[in-house]
Amino acid sequence: MQRLDKQQLARRVARDIPEGAYVNLGIGLPTQVANYLDTAGDYFLHSENGILGMGPAPDEDHIDWDLINAGKQPVTLLNGGCFFHHGDSFSMMRGGHIDICVMGAYQVSTRGDLANWHTGDPDAIPAVGGAMDLAIGAKQVFVMMNLLTKTGESKLVEHCTYPLTGLGCVSRIYSELGVIDLGPDGAKVVEMVDNLTLEHLREMTGVDLTMAQ
Repeated sequence: MQRLDKQQLARRVARDIPEGAYVNLGIGLPTQVANYLDTAGDYFLHSENGILGMGPAPDEDHIDWDLINAGKQPVTLLNGGCFFHHGDSFSMMRGGHIDICVMGAYQVSTRGDLANWHTGDPDAIPAVGGAMDLAIGAKQVFVMMNLLTKTGESKLVEHCTYPLTGLGCVSRIYSELGVIDLGPDGAKVVEMVDNLTLEHLREMTGVDLTMAQ
């Protein structure tokens, strides 16, 4: 069974981002989506540390450590890009000015509940950052993650058991095994990787998945 690698997954998410969208790419894997958006296109990438107009990651010869995103990764700035106060950045997030947020998760429920800041493990370091603001403030929330943990447990669940970031906020999951829409009617599979059946995906996740119409 084929699985999407990180680059293929980032490219797949980029396909669903329309021109003209204001987009926040979360720390970690979601930042790679910037590398697959057309720099000549009309996209506005936002980072909560106060940047609008980011481009793809720089090559090693053009890294400027004064130009970083919220995850402390070096970024580029497109023509017209700008910097602003941290408070103004969170006002954008909380005020409904972000069209799409792409972030990772520890768990997502079939109805779109999100848990991505803490596993509840007493030894874990909780790190909510701007996730709660984005989960509620963005018009759409995409989660980009491996559907299964390294031990084979599903991150898509009927009910989250980890501390919640937001309720009913995730509209779509992009994973190494396929794309799944979420909502009040449960989880609906939009597409799957080659040689994977709906029955097998149900077995792996333990979730009553249906195909999207």
